[in-house]
Amino acid sequence: MKAALTLLLSCFLTGFAAAEDGKPKDGPVKVEQAEQQISSGIQLLDVRSKDEWDEGHLKGAKLLPVSEEDFAGKAKAFLDPKKPVLVYCRSGKRSEKAAKELRDAGFTPVYEMEGGILAWEKAGKPVEK
Repeated sequence: MKAALTLLLSCFLTGFAAAEDGKPKDGPVKVEQAEQQISSGIQLLDVRSKDEWDEGHLKGAKLLPVSEEDFAGKAKAFLDPKKPVLVYCRSGKRSEKAAKELRDAGFTPVYEMEGGILAWEKAGKPVEK
């Protein structure tokens, strides 16, 4: 019993230590975190349609609609699967789907911007047209 409790406590504390740096390991990030990641040169992927892209997109983003056939395979043509990727869409739904497909294809880590470009614009951040 004592060994089991020690093991459980050890796993619990290890989880806290892994999360201590404040950086998410993978998954959703807020606009402020996304902005920091973009500033540090993360691979940035817009997964909306071409028409949506033309209305405005984040500086430095590449366009690959998640609706495209073999989305993750096409992403490998211009993204490095071993480097962090930040994906965004209009509101967050498509980026969640895209992130899952990228992870399943071996990309790591993959982050999704919560709220998509709508949240980005609401926060007063710039977009390119």
